[in-house]
Amino acid sequence: MIDVARRFLRSRSAMLGLSILSVVIVVAAAAPVVFPGSPFRRVDQPLLPPFGAYLFGTDVLGRDVAAGIAHGARTSLMIGVLATAVAVAVGTVVGGVAGFYGGRPDDVLMRMTEFFQTIPTFLFAILLVAILTPSTKSIVIAIAVVSWPAVARLVRGEFLAMRGREFVVACVCLGMSDRRVIFRHILPNCLSPIVVTGSLIVATAILVESALSFLGLGDPNTMSWGFMIGAGRTFLRTAWWLCTVPGVAILLTVVAINLLGEGLNDTLNPRLRNR
Repeated sequence: MIDVARRFLRSRSAMLGLSILSVVIVVAAAAPVVFPGSPFRRVDQPLLPPFGAYLFGTDVLGRDVAAGIAHGARTSLMIGVLATAVAVAVGTVVGGVAGFYGGRPDDVLMRMTEFFQTIPTFLFAILLVAILTPSTKSIVIAIAVVSWPAVARLVRGEFLAMRGREFVVACVCLGMSDRRVIFRHILPNCLSPIVVTGSLIVATAILVESALSFLGLGDPNTMSWGFMIGAGRTFLRTAWWLCTVPGVAILLTVVAINLLGEGLNDTLNPRLRNR
């Protein structure tokens, strides 16, 4: 663990991504304190420019854009983490069972996975949210449903590779139960690629949530960056900050998570340790 921590701290991309992401997390955590009350409430005249009375100005309804950015960070991070957790859990179970047992279970589960992968992910997410009615819960479910097949494929490949290793064969010959072999010997050795993939899914989840909110399919009672861009797009020429500020927030957050994922890959991937 000490060596892993040292390699991680030496990774410039990981440190840069972690620094940016830490700022976003602090802003999200401090939002209720710094900007108490609802981010939807009117605070002043509409379309006040940024860097004046308000850091990022006001929108067309006189709402504080900075308050929307802070509260939107909470929404984006929460949805990204929850959707990723569900997708990784489902994908790990499906891929683990398929890779460990093979045969008929593998065929059935992988055909099901391929079926989900043939459907355009964003269109599928739009359809699911529209059917379930727009809400935070339906967005998390939709993102998880379109994200788990990639995890299942990855975990299946890792389990197939591990299943033939000598220590796994020895465990089976010793009469260990399938549950013990999977959770004590195979899964711990597959965590590195799962963690890296999960970090990248968080970034994708934030982008999908922003796109859904931009299209008006977000939770109407929750402030989000995509909602802010969608609400300000008709005033892009006269009030550039309405779309630029939340757009930059999305950009920095997604880039930070991708840099962090790259750093984790460099740290945890044994093929890159001596690079």
